[in-house]
Amino acid sequence: MTKLNETQIRAALATVQDPGSGRDLVSAELITSVVIRDGNVGVTIEAATPADAKRLEPTRKQAETAVLSLPGVSSATIVLTANRPAAAPQQQTGGRPNLVPDIESIVAVASGKGGVGKSTTAANLAVALARLGKKVGLLDADVYGPSVPRMMGLSGKPQSPDGKRIIPMENYGVKVMSMGFLVPEETPVIWRGPMVMGALEQLLRDVEWGPLDVLVVDMPPGTGDTQLTMAQRVGMAGAVIVSTPQDIALIDARKGLNMFLKVNVPVLGIVENMSYFVCPNCNHRSEIFGHGGAREEAERLGCAFLGEIPLDIEIRQLSDGGTPIVANVPDGAHAQAYLNVAEAVLGRLGQPARAAPRIVME
Repeated sequence: MTKLNETQIRAALATVQDPGSGRDLVSAELITSVVIRDGNVGVTIEAATPADAKRLEPTRKQAETAVLSLPGVSSATIVLTANRPAAAPQQQTGGRPNLVPDIESIVAVASGKGGVGKSTTAANLAVALARLGKKVGLLDADVYGPSVPRMMGLSGKPQSPDGKRIIPMENYGVKVMSMGFLVPEETPVIWRGPMVMGALEQLLRDVEWGPLDVLVVDMPPGTGDTQLTMAQRVGMAGAVIVSTPQDIALIDARKGLNMFLKVNVPVLGIVENMSYFVCPNCNHRSEIFGHGGAREEAERLGCAFLGEIPLDIEIRQLSDGGTPIVANVPDGAHAQAYLNVAEAVLGRLGQPARAAPRIVME
């Protein structure tokens, strides 16, 4: 069987006509990127203006069908991008352009490595902030591995009344937006860096967030393009670093923390996740990954220690089931741990907490 290659993809795209020029997509030079990975194909079609991009939506669907018809193609993700005309100067926050001026504070939840419970922390932090009376949004910036929709109990696609602005989905008093709403859960996103950055800017700029006190951003793990672009393009109020207690995780957390400091984003503090385990049968406490490492690291680096969250099966089960523990068991000890972190974050932001209706799962 012949290995799938870019020439085959472009030949298929050449069968689709650009309605504006009357030429095919390839000869009209509208194809700016083709990526192939294990039968999964990603293509970027670049229009001259946002209006042209809107008119090309039927063409995009034709192109997707043409690529999917090729032998060996298991999935096709074709996106439209557009050159935007120069806009009026944007509101600045901390020397950076603010793409969402109606949002008072944007807080990144980040980690140096995957598997430390960053997304679980971000989801519960957002719900905890809502319980403290704040107007809250949650943006899933992990384009390659979006998990926020499942954790927040949301599915389907958000509405767009005019084909331009997107209405975020909402649950537990939190407005939510994620690439996971736009791409099927089992379909990989195989975009190159510039495509990801453009998508993230759209998820900020083109979503009707409305006035928010805090937008929590669930960042992908590591210190790559997404972190750098968000730091440079968005007026972030600060970052929360999530780590487990063991040394290997703290090394990576230190890298993430230093990255934010180098791009002049304040580090609000460190959260120690999976800090300890209490046996549900005998109440014996075990420190599986060690304990106190994040607190010691915070003290060493001169930043705040925001709190510790235990390793607990209930937190995991409720997250997988789409009901964050702060919403499901609001009066429990684990919910209180997240509320303590949320109060500490608000204190670092200079925002007082205020009473709010309780979120209770029946």
